[in-house]
Amino acid sequence: MLRALELRKDFGGLTVLHPVSVDFRPGEVHALMGENGAGKSTLMKTLAGLYRPDGGHIEWRGQRADFASPHDALVTGIAMIHQELMPIPDLTVAENITLGAEPCNPLGFIDRTRQTERARELLRELEADINPSSLMRSLTVAQTQVVEIAKALGRNADVVLMDEPTAALSDHEVAALFRVIGRLKARGVTVVYTTHKMDEVFKVADRISVLRDGQLVDTAPADKLSPEKLISLMVGRELSDIFPTRLPPSTEVVLEAADLTREPYYRGISFTLHRGEILAFAGLMGAGRTEIVSALYGLQPADAGQIKRSGEIVRIMSPSDAIALGIGMVTEDRKGLGLIPALSVRENISLSALPSLSRGPLLDHARELSTARDQMAAFSVKASGPEQPIQQLSGGNQQKALLARCLLNQPDIIILDEPTRGIDIGAKAEIYAAIQELTRQGKAILLVSSELPEVIALAHRIIVLRLGDTSAVLDAATTNQEAVLRFAMPL
Repeated sequence: MLRALELRKDFGGLTVLHPVSVDFRPGEVHALMGENGAGKSTLMKTLAGLYRPDGGHIEWRGQRADFASPHDALVTGIAMIHQELMPIPDLTVAENITLGAEPCNPLGFIDRTRQTERARELLRELEADINPSSLMRSLTVAQTQVVEIAKALGRNADVVLMDEPTAALSDHEVAALFRVIGRLKARGVTVVYTTHKMDEVFKVADRISVLRDGQLVDTAPADKLSPEKLISLMVGRELSDIFPTRLPPSTEVVLEAADLTREPYYRGISFTLHRGEILAFAGLMGAGRTEIVSALYGLQPADAGQIKRSGEIVRIMSPSDAIALGIGMVTEDRKGLGLIPALSVRENISLSALPSLSRGPLLDHARELSTARDQMAAFSVKASGPEQPIQQLSGGNQQKALLARCLLNQPDIIILDEPTRGIDIGAKAEIYAAIQELTRQGKAILLVSSELPEVIALAHRIIVLRLGDTSAVLDAATTNQEAVLRFAMPL
């Protein structure tokens, strides 16, 4: 169906995709695996017409193809779901889903009724309860991810490139997507799939191609590979214990919430957080996880309820209030709330710690540069240097830069909202080890993650949310994924 022949891509004189040859067959799910910066997204964007190759070419159904733009690829039959979400926030869900393929009446005007019905039909296929008339800016990251998937499916393409499509989805939404992928395969559609979730790739893939440092390492049937072998191909070494051993927390309460409420997102949320503890929030899309932790960081303050910091009642109305109280956060929406794309890696890392990097009213540039370099090394941020624009980094390296920024202020309480979203297995192991080290230092962590194995392996306790209410508080050491999902699913 689609073939890359000796495809090469350079950025600023640096070769990020060495000559790669790989084919994609009708009716198969072909997974592209590799660490951040391995070249997966670059290869997909070249196949989708976003990048022009600097060497080699693309074949479509046996004929040489030259895509000058994403539109050329889309017209040919190639649609892409991007890792970085790109909605138009002031258009509706229906307008985003049908963008560029709007149904029109005989006079050439957009048929709004058919447009809404088409959007509703695609969302129904994904088992998503999203109003087609809602503005995109009112949606959560997870809902936005579903809309982007619906948009690609609505193109009726012969090849669908899925770059981290489940990064923001819970297990329930992932299962719905996999059912859609099964139907696409049955129709002979080719699905090219990237993910950092190891359990997913063996559920969905027929063949797996592994990239490392921009080069193709191997292509093999999925049933001929084990998770251990795949990890070894991806990182060039064995990874034994990915999840560290939990350390016991202190009895000291550092944060307490009582009856936090912000309708319609959540209500009556109460919990205590202890020094050295990892307390996780689990639940399906729309359960209120991100909204609750956003209230604790002042991004979306609660309308009612009480927050205590080390026994004293506090008001957190902005992130600066939270930072002053020793609370740091890595947001799930790195593009919308985390990064300033036009600034360098150095400037993004130092952003929340400028007072400590200044001499009086003036920024100490040498100290800022040195600090940024230290943080990049500590978190293995792959970049040409501190001055590289952060928008040029892979999604996982952007995420690691945000974690480096969060910890620069040495917070006592750290909110991690989807901290490993878009991060490869090797980097995940590094971040898990860093989380364990933080708890060893007595830091308290509030964790939100859509990956249940991650939640169960890292957390001490799990608060399961269902439609904005607490449905259960579980001991992570004695629970399992089925129990968490049972409490998370609507009755």
